Amino acid sequence: MSTDEQELVRFVYDEARLVDEKRFDEWYELFTDDAYYWMPLTRGQPDGENHTSLFYEDKLLLQVRIERLKNPHSFSQHQPSFCQHVLQAPRLESAAGGCWVMRTPFTYVESQRDSQILLAGVSWLHLVRSGERLRIRLKKVELVNCDAALPSIQLFP
Repeated sequence: MSTDEQELVRFVYDEARLVDEKRFDEWYELFTDDAYYWMPLTRGQPDGENHTSLFYEDKLLLQVRIERLKNPHSFSQHQPSFCQHVLQAPRLESAAGGCWVMRTPFTYVESQRDSQILLAGVSWLHLVRSGERLRIRLKKVELVNCDAALPSIQLFP
């Protein structure tokens, strides 16, 4: 099965929608077993393994976060958090060796009770085909203000 740019763009929009609709189990299944979700702490950070990051989570840590969010005894979610991604048009930045890299500038709003945070940045999805479907090998989220004192982020920008 060939992969065209329209399919890749649709995947990016669908991925954000799953988070916005709190369909976390479906979102989790988009990741490969060796996937990482990474939010660098500084601009130009070369990797998340050897440098401190805001997030650098493998698939197991993602599952732990999702289970915490779903747990009715999770103190941080007694008043649930909600979010909305506003995406600019995703662009295919590279395609080599069966991996497609999509770049998507975004604005992200997360609210809980009377509190609301606004984040902006660029999301990079490294996509691979697994059987008949696309999956995420790496989601890298570069915030414009990554080096600022940020409030607690409950969901997934």
